[in-house]
Amino acid sequence: MPIELIEELILWIRGERVILDRDLAALYHVSTKALNQAVKRNINRFPQDFRFQLSKDEKRELVTNCDRFSSLKHSSSPPYAFTEHGALMAANVLSSDRASQMSVYVIRAFVRLRQIIAGNQELSSKLHQMETRLDNHEEHIASLLNALDLLLLEPESASKGKIGFISEAD
Repeated sequence: MPIELIEELILWIRGERVILDRDLAALYHVSTKALNQAVKRNINRFPQDFRFQLSKDEKRELVTNCDRFSSLKHSSSPPYAFTEHGALMAANVLSSDRASQMSVYVIRAFVRLRQIIAGNQELSSKLHQMETRLDNHEEHIASLLNALDLLLLEPESASKGKIGFISEAD
């Protein structure tokens, strides 16, 4: 399976990159119910940073913003979200060949997204530095233009006295 397809299943929830239980179950070729039952049998392997259940508000927002989750609208309980480590642990507790094979692709998708985000942060930092430099350049150019304007202004005509000798008759 192409990693790009798995990347599309990865969501950003509570500041974490996660994959929902239904998508993970589909990748591992088990039912969502079977996945969640295997997790419950091995709950000590799934601390809060490996798996968490979405709140009703998070579920509602997900259904509202993503058409592919419309079937969740009428489900009685919110789905579970698995982090990168949780997805790998889920493959381990399922102990099927398919889950083991697919977990490699799932982890690669998480790693690739992490690299893309890191690259974007570096690019963002460089853009910010350039903006700062441009702002400084704009200030310097504006002050140069003001100085040029002052130099180009005609001097005010001051009353000039006559040059030469002043005679008493004048």
